Amino acid sequence: MRSLDNRCNENLTGEYIVVKALEDGVNIIGLTRGKDTRFHHSEKLDCGEVYIAQFTENTSAIKVRGKAEILTKHGVVNTNL
Repeated sequence: MRSLDNRCNENLTGEYIVVKALEDGVNIIGLTRGKDTRFHHSEKLDCGEVYIAQFTENTSAIKVRGKAEILTKHGVVNTNL
């Protein structure tokens, strides 16, 4: 049986998002979790490419720059660039 602490941590991490590039050159940047927020990973997508990202113990935020469609369990978001 898992402890309550592990179940709470699982609620903060593990969620996925899907980013579909609607133009060439869409940037995806992963930001760290913790005392200082820092960039830790970046990807560049061309039109039609899809990127699947997961929130983890290290990733607290994901920034998307460029025209893209972002799918989450909460719905779909389109950037307005």
